[in-house]
Amino acid sequence: MYRKISTIVVPTLIAIGIVGYMLYNVRDELLVALQHIIPAYLLLGIVICLSAWWLRGWRYHTILRSLNYSVGITVSTACIFVSQTVNLVVPARLGDFVRVFILKHEYNTTYSEGVSSLVVERVFDIFTVALLGAISIVFVLNVPAWFMTLIIVPLVAGVVFFIFLLFVGKFSSKNKYIVIILNMLHEIKRASLTLRSIATLGTSSIVIWLLDILACFAVVMMFEQQVPFATIVLAVVIGNLVKAVPLTPGGIGTYELSLAVTFELAGVDPAVATLIAVIDHLIKNLITLAGGIVSIYYFGDWVMPSIKEAFNTKFGGGKKPDTS
Repeated sequence: MYRKISTIVVPTLIAIGIVGYMLYNVRDELLVALQHIIPAYLLLGIVICLSAWWLRGWRYHTILRSLNYSVGITVSTACIFVSQTVNLVVPARLGDFVRVFILKHEYNTTYSEGVSSLVVERVFDIFTVALLGAISIVFVLNVPAWFMTLIIVPLVAGVVFFIFLLFVGKFSSKNKYIVIILNMLHEIKRASLTLRSIATLGTSSIVIWLLDILACFAVVMMFEQQVPFATIVLAVVIGNLVKAVPLTPGGIGTYELSLAVTFELAGVDPAVATLIAVIDHLIKNLITLAGGIVSIYYFGDWVMPSIKEAFNTKFGGGKKPDTS
């Protein structure tokens, strides 16, 4: 019991502590900055975020179709909403397990196929974000060395992973656990390594993340800041790459800090940089939360027990599901 509680409470306190510290340091300037916002850009940011969510659902629908499952775009989008909503509450990306359970319940997918679909989505996300970051660095001066490292590592890892997939058919084993892993790698290869899937998933991933960046751009415009677009791209890239390490639920705190640091390096006032970072993530998280609640009602009452089962399996020492 104490393990379950600490698993949630400790990362949540860290997230609250980081955001609280950021806001406290610029407390005197916050009201001044808030008095000069242009609310119309807030609505624009929300519309852009919703568009990105629909495209995420379409991309996940495409991934599942590559695994021979015909899942509607509404269902695929709802799956992502529920899983990401759980990720806002608990650490370690536990919501991803919930998505696997939803697919099993609704479409009788195997757990292996559910996990494979997640891996494909995550790989394209991280690789695309890093690629956009690498392009933006060309147009941004005085980039810290650790920014470069943070961008190059996932790019190299992504290339190595795709090369490894090319040769996965040459491996075989009689060990049942290795067989499970090899089956997953074959599923990942089938869903991501054809010319059609590379073009479709690659293009949609770029558009998804450009929309995410444009949502942040709308927040920057809401505060009437003249920040180069390349800097906004780099800020969102660094924020999401740091957020990919699940130190806090939903990357809350670490994302805001990364964005604020990047904007301050570009000369943005610390108070405004903090507000941009906090409001940008707040908009995205509130849309996620609202979409998650609607999606839970859409799927039905069985979803909440599935979330509990995922939590017990991950942290309670419960029996793990069969991957067949």
